[in-house]
Amino acid sequence: MAQRMIDAAAIEAEVDQIRSLGIDALRARWHMLFGAVPPKGLTKDIIGRMIAYRIQKQAFGGLDRETLKLLDRLARGEKPNELNRRLKTGTVLLREYNGERHTVSVVPDGFLWRDTTYSSLSIIAQAITGTKWNGPRFFGLRIPNHPNNADAAKETHSQKQKAAKRNRSSVRASDHRGGHG
Repeated sequence: MAQRMIDAAAIEAEVDQIRSLGIDALRARWHMLFGAVPPKGLTKDIIGRMIAYRIQKQAFGGLDRETLKLLDRLARGEKPNELNRRLKTGTVLLREYNGERHTVSVVPDGFLWRDTTYSSLSIIAQAITGTKWNGPRFFGLRIPNHPNNADAAKETHSQKQKAAKRNRSSVRASDHRGGHG
């Protein structure tokens, strides 16, 4: 199968030319690329960007499957999984629990543990312990006092309260000045 030669400079020049077109020329170009008139609510800027994306997609290919899934989840209103963005594919997490070492690998679709891929670390932590756990905390990934880590902040506050109680004397100081009043 012969591979098509792509002139990146020519694609860049074509995209630059799109930026200079007026709204009528953009609508005509849209019709040529998409086979229909652009939706009425689209601005000149959005039409130009969508045309530029289509040109680049035809030349270089589209988005990878993982990115398409992420965009689909975001479009449905789901929040991105911050942990998955921080942990790169190939990262290996180790946790010893009850004398047994557990190895979890970060893979493109989630987390691999015992030859099975799971969508979250919490599911794995629950399988290991038999009780509900926050997976990132179980695997030591929570950053104490991090603004996005409400659990750690609550835990830190609770620990401070307990420490304050431990350090309190059971005998209350009183004012003994001697003499009677």
